Amino acid sequence: MLDTVELAYDQHGPTDRTPIVFLGSLGSDRSMWRPQVDGLADEHHVITVDLRGHGQSPVPVRTYTVEAIADDVAALLTRLEIARAHIVGLSLGGATAQQLALTHPDRVRSLTLLCTSARFGDPEPWVDRAQSVRANGTESLAQAVVGRWFTPMFASRNPGLVARMEAMVSATSDEGYAASCEALATFDSRAALPNIDAPTLVIGGTDDPATPPAHQEFLADRIPGAHLKIIDYAAHLASYEQRSVVNAAVAEHVAGA
Repeated sequence: MLDTVELAYDQHGPTDRTPIVFLGSLGSDRSMWRPQVDGLADEHHVITVDLRGHGQSPVPVRTYTVEAIADDVAALLTRLEIARAHIVGLSLGGATAQQLALTHPDRVRSLTLLCTSARFGDPEPWVDRAQSVRANGTESLAQAVVGRWFTPMFASRNPGLVARMEAMVSATSDEGYAASCEALATFDSRAALPNIDAPTLVIGGTDDPATPPAHQEFLADRIPGAHLKIIDYAAHLASYEQRSVVNAAVAEHVAGA
């Protein structure tokens, strides 16, 4: 916890409720959670966060690990005087949420893991991507990244949204993105999943090419008592493409926890 950075965040909704903290995808900033703010903040205390190296959060020039990123989130909760929170994470944010539940279990009231994995494949492609971003910048891969976030039909119907998301990825710090790739290269929670004791909901999209449903099935099978929900017509950013379904599932899970 000594090496944490102060994360940028926004708060929405009534502050007398247990917060729901949203942790985003690689290459995103906290604006990616706009559908959840719009859909949940009337009745819930919603906190959206920029992870280190993303958005308005600092970009420390050192080795990133998912454990360190989770420590940043725990430090933010301490700074905001929040004892426990409902944690929602997508992709890199989902890895961070898992790690937070493992290393800071007392801070996690419930866990929602969206379009994420216990291990994001072999390390080499992540190391290669980090090298590519340092050489060519995030703009060089923004179109390819966002191409995996939405189904083709949704993307064709929402060109303005696609353009905004590509701009968001392009605006991400090159070093922050690259170092986060290296964090994902070394992340592997598979053996530790049975130690997660927070009430857990795992959500996936049928059309997610980055973390297909088998990844969510693995998580749900190994986290004690976890519930699994696979959503049709959703790619990697199911939180945007199927916002009403995701919002309803998160609200129900939080209420149950």
